[in-house]
Amino acid sequence: MNRIELVEKIATGHNLSKAEAARVLETVTSSIVNAVKKDDSVQIVGFGTFKQVARAARSGFNPQAGTKIKIAATKVPKFVAGAAFKAAIDPKAAKRKAEKAAAKPAVKKAAPKKAVAKKK
Repeated sequence: MNRIELVEKIATGHNLSKAEAARVLETVTSSIVNAVKKDDSVQIVGFGTFKQVARAARSGFNPQAGTKIKIAATKVPKFVAGAAFKAAIDPKAAKRKAEKAAAKPAVKKAAPKKAVAKKK
């Protein structure tokens, strides 16, 4: 699905003109981009999270010249799919994960005991 098809889907689903649907889509995408640009994360429950991550500097290889090159550190956007999105894509995996979580009893860690100084 491309942008035009998405605009048409929004327009027909909400009884809007294509121009209005395009403005809605533009508002949503620009809001997400601006928030991630400011190092905020955008979490849409059931869909996923958009966030900014720092990629460390590293060395790479130029196959054309056969030399090593330095790749600078950079910030990149990252999307992490939500549980409902993952379950919609692969229901079998979601079912296995739910069964595994149900089979595993919740184990609480014991609080560390405080050292008590003895009086003499």
